[in-house]
Amino acid sequence: MKKFEKIVKQTFKKSERLSGKKDIEELFNNGSYFYLSPLKILVNPGTSSQVHQVLFAVPKKNFKRAVDRNLLKRRMREAYRLHKHLLITEPNKLSIAYIYTSKEAASYQTIAKQIKESINRLNNYVEKSI
Repeated sequence: MKKFEKIVKQTFKKSERLSGKKDIEELFNNGSYFYLSPLKILVNPGTSSQVHQVLFAVPKKNFKRAVDRNLLKRRMREAYRLHKHLLITEPNKLSIAYIYTSKEAASYQTIAKQIKESINRLNNYVEKSI
């Protein structure tokens, strides 16, 4: 007899996106960060949201063409969408920013591996703050 796992919706809704100048400024001014090459991850606890909110950024300084920046942001969003169910949801909600820091485009597999590792680190961060 097979054991069925809980079905997880793998969506990335608008409410999960970090937006608003005030929230973004608070994240960049008060948040802590760590590096997982090619990503810099900023995190700030205690958002007023019901869910974790995430921001993805690729600097124009490193990638002049918008198509390249959009490709990398798409890869990061997809990797996060598929692995976000691993992120602890209670009790604190986090503001998270994934900033791509490398000057060369990484493959999806590399980005997905680093996003998954960052989620594990974020879980440790949440457990310590409880």
